[in-house]
Amino acid sequence: MGLRDTIFGRTKQVSPKLDNLFALPSAALTLETQLDLVPSGQAGLCFKSGSGETTLTTDDDIKQLLDFDETDQEKVTISTDDLGFKWLVIKDPDLENLVTRIHSANTSMVEHGLGPRLLCAVFGFVPKTPPGEGSVRIVYLLKQGTFYPFAPTGASSRDNELELRVRSFLGDDLAMEKDLARWMALWNLPVN
Repeated sequence: MGLRDTIFGRTKQVSPKLDNLFALPSAALTLETQLDLVPSGQAGLCFKSGSGETTLTTDDDIKQLLDFDETDQEKVTISTDDLGFKWLVIKDPDLENLVTRIHSANTSMVEHGLGPRLLCAVFGFVPKTPPGEGSVRIVYLLKQGTFYPFAPTGASSRDNELELRVRSFLGDDLAMEKDLARWMALWNLPVN
């Protein structure tokens, strides 16, 4: 960033940090042994659709960009949430496959100039023995390269105690977000 950028208030775009995602499968073992939580088989990638040098106008454009084919139709869906953000949701019972597919989608979007639009990736975890303590979503903040737990309990409520317990167990396994102000509530997630 140069002097001109500083004077005119331009900021440098932050590139997504993608490689920390690969720590999640080993952290899932900790979640299972300590909190009886197992992967739900769903993961999502949230991004802004927007315009720019690379425009994605339809869901088919996104699937084509990410190289998803006809056989993936039931495993891959795209939706738009209440705030207008796009969600690429992938279903696969194998957490390692989910992590690899989300990483691949992130990488493809970055390679096509869409990195600044990427917001977060979310992985669902559910009680192995229902009802358990509740479901948790592990949210990966792409630009920070950190994780945080989100445990919704209703349309606009969350279990903060469970979130803090998850953080305490995963602190050695994952790069956890230290700033609790970044632990945003993601209501009406398409990821269970």
